Amino acid sequence: MEIDTNTPKSNPSTPLSIGSAQRPGEYLRQIRMSRGKELAEVAHELKISEKQLIALEKDDYNALPEAPFIKGYYRAYAKFLNADATALIQRFDEIYSSDTGLSSSHALKDSPIKIMGKLSSRKRRGAKGWLKKLILAIIVIAVIWALWSVVSNWLSKRHSDAPATGANNAVEVIEFDNATATTAAGATSTAGDQLVLDFSRPTSVMIQDGAGKTLAQGRQSESLTLSGQAPFSIRLDDAEAVKLKLNNEDIGLSSYTNASGSADFRLSP
Repeated sequence: MEIDTNTPKSNPSTPLSIGSAQRPGEYLRQIRMSRGKELAEVAHELKISEKQLIALEKDDYNALPEAPFIKGYYRAYAKFLNADATALIQRFDEIYSSDTGLSSSHALKDSPIKIMGKLSSRKRRGAKGWLKKLILAIIVIAVIWALWSVVSNWLSKRHSDAPATGANNAVEVIEFDNATATTAAGATSTAGDQLVLDFSRPTSVMIQDGAGKTLAQGRQSESLTLSGQAPFSIRLDDAEAVKLKLNNEDIGLSSYTNASGSADFRLSP
C-alpha cells in the first residue's frame, strides 16, 4: 500500500474537482490514493504500464508520448476513477504549453514513442536511390547478357559456316568426270562453264555448280580456274580481294557485296 506524503492526513476527503492551481497528474494521484487503488491494479485495468502511470501522476510530459496520447491516458484514468475528465483536460491544455513550449495539439519533440509507418525525407530519398540503383544494375546485367548472347550466336554461326581449311591453307579443289579444276599453275578444263578467280589477298571461298557439286572450298591467295555446270553458287568472305571471270567475261562483284564486304550469290552465263 502506497502512502501519500503530499496529502495532509487531516484532510482525507477526495477533492470534488481539480483545483485552480492543481496539476492533472497530482489530482488523479490524490483520488487513487484516497480510494486505496494500487498502481499495479490501475495499470492492469487500463492496459497502461506502471512507468507511464507514474509519469502521468508526476505530470512528466517529456517522458510520455505525444499530447493527444497523454489526453487519452488522462481521460481513461479519470473515467476509471469516476473523476471529472473534462476539467482535467482543460487544465492539461493550460499547463502543457508552459511545461513543454508546445501547444497541446503538437507532438512532443523528445517523445519516446515515434509515429510509425513514416520515414524521414532523407531516408525516403535514400530508399528510392537504392531502388533506382538496383533497377539500373538489373537492366545493365540484362543488356550485357543479351549482347553476349548475340555475339556468342554470331561467333557460333560464323564458325559453323566457315569453310574448312587444310594444313597449308590452300583451296580444296574437287574434280569430277564432267569437269576439271586446277590452280593457275595447272592445265585448265574444257568441260562445262569456266570460272577464273584472281586474288589480291587471301580469302575464303565456297563454290558449287548447278548440279550441287562442290568445286572449291577453303582459303586461297592465288589464281584459281574451275569448270562446272552453271549456275554457280558462290560465296566470298572478302569480295574486294577477288576478280572473277565467267567464260572469260569479267564479272563485277559490287552488286553482290554486302555491308560486311562478303558476297553470296548465284552466277550463270
